[in-house]
Amino acid sequence: MPTKQALEIAIEKRLDLVKIAPQAKPPVCRIMDFGKYKYELSKKEKEAKKKQKVITLKEVRLSPNIEEHDLNVKATNAIKFLEDGDKVKVTIRFRGREVGYADLGHRVMEKFTELIAEVGNVEKKPIMEGKNMIMFLTPKNS
Repeated sequence: MPTKQALEIAIEKRLDLVKIAPQAKPPVCRIMDFGKYKYELSKKEKEAKKKQKVITLKEVRLSPNIEEHDLNVKATNAIKFLEDGDKVKVTIRFRGREVGYADLGHRVMEKFTELIAEVGNVEKKPIMEGKNMIMFLTPKNS
């Protein structure tokens, strides 16, 4: 139908001529109330947002000379985070001369990954960034 004719019909019915699919050939238009159309679109967007799962980033801080029990407690916390579907950032902060013992940090990270191996995967392997060693973990898909 020609555009002029569609506009005349829309004016007669006191409605708007709305382009539904402007990229189509020829463009698809509909005669309707534009305010109502915008309201329905916003309603659909809100519903889509409700259904999305928000993944948050949780952090677990360790030290290079952490004791076995403390490491187990931190691993338990990380397991809780991973079971909730969150990503976990594991950080080891080196202070003063500890920076020279990065291999200790790697060993601690390896132990930590063994403890959480059942529920999480290593997304990003341990890397030194300044005085911190950082590793990212993601939950396993079950």
